[in-house]
Amino acid sequence: MADMDRVQELFRDARAMQAEAVERLAAGDIRDAAEKAWRATKRATDALILARTGEEPGTTARTSNGLDRLAGRNGSVNPLVGRYWSRIGQLHGSCLYDGNCNDQTERRIRETAGYIEDAERLA
Repeated sequence: MADMDRVQELFRDARAMQAEAVERLAAGDIRDAAEKAWRATKRATDALILARTGEEPGTTARTSNGLDRLAGRNGSVNPLVGRYWSRIGQLHGSCLYDGNCNDQTERRIRETAGYIEDAERLA
């Protein structure tokens, strides 16, 4: 059985990270904002996986695999999969590491709040 206190803690952390991402974006630091939005996405995904399976993934690879497995078992999770992968690729990879940030990066940062809400609803 999932530790629902831990699930709620992960969602609170995800929302806090998202708020920091928006603050960093307003301050003009899009790379830091992108990383914080990515971390918010991962924490929300970890919470969803924990709520649904009773197991908290530790690494990004386990989170990615866990979300794919969860979506394979439950079609209601499928809409999160593409959104998750676009954030890991664009926010974490392209923007943070390569410095390739654009208007779509900003959109993804802002829309991460919706991702968190959807993950929480599905949990």
